Amino acid sequence: MVTGQASLKRNGVQDFVTIRGTAIIMTAFSLFMAWFFICTPEITYAIWQDLFSGLAMKVFTFVALISVMFHVRIGMWQVLTDYVKALYLRAIIQFILNIIAFVYVVIGLFVLWGV
Repeated sequence: MVTGQASLKRNGVQDFVTIRGTAIIMTAFSLFMAWFFICTPEITYAIWQDLFSGLAMKVFTFVALISVMFHVRIGMWQVLTDYVKALYLRAIIQFILNIIAFVYVVIGLFVLWGV
């Protein structure tokens, strides 16, 4: 059984709400991007740059990136606690995946705010 220490003081309800909230944000972002691709007859660099140059789109994209990071963090924690029983191996894998998710957000910020 997983103890409170292994879950970093989270509980099941908090994880459930976080996963559902981040899923809603990621779905909204995906639907918006799908709508943009469907409604834009020709996508050029100028149109793409105009889309991401607005503050609202930058914030929306940043929130989506953060949502992906939290979603991955909780989802992989749940999967790893079920399937990887060795404590140290699970800790190493979780650490690596958390670093990858964090780097993903940092690179996204550099790309996003560079527009």
